[in-house]
Amino acid sequence: MKSPPDNVKVILIEWEPHTFQGSYKPVVNLQPILEAPLAIQLHFVTVVPAFFLGAWQLLVSHKGSASHRVIGKIYLTLMSITAMAAFFIPSFSGFSIDAGPIRLGLIHLFIPLTVHGIWRTRKALRAGDIAAHKASMRGLYVGGLIIAGALTFAPGRIMYRMFFG
Repeated sequence: MKSPPDNVKVILIEWEPHTFQGSYKPVVNLQPILEAPLAIQLHFVTVVPAFFLGAWQLLVSHKGSASHRVIGKIYLTLMSITAMAAFFIPSFSGFSIDAGPIRLGLIHLFIPLTVHGIWRTRKALRAGDIAAHKASMRGLYVGGLIIAGALTFAPGRIMYRMFFG
């Protein structure tokens, strides 16, 4: 049987060339998130749509439109739930602080930064300060989703296991 070209890929599915039988294997393994504690699952199911809604809001949406406002409210709600859920995710790093039953690490510093970004955004909107609103939303997206999200791909973490084994 003829092997496929090296560049043949389908979204979330990848050709497994060593079998030459046309079998496919998923690129993403959902088992780690399905076996994770509830706080991690809640964090995951709120942060993923927030990531895509935030990207839409920043890059594509018509600013000031009714849909921009509705999606913005959904986005801020998701980010609020994400931050609350993150508080209950224990740190597994060596540098952690025990706060009763909660174990907080450096990545938990994104929680108050996220809450502050949400507060700044709402304050700017109430004051009609669109420039401050734009700045706080960019900061919230880059800090709360891009930087914090990139850290979740460190070896040993759930996102790493989902995508890289």
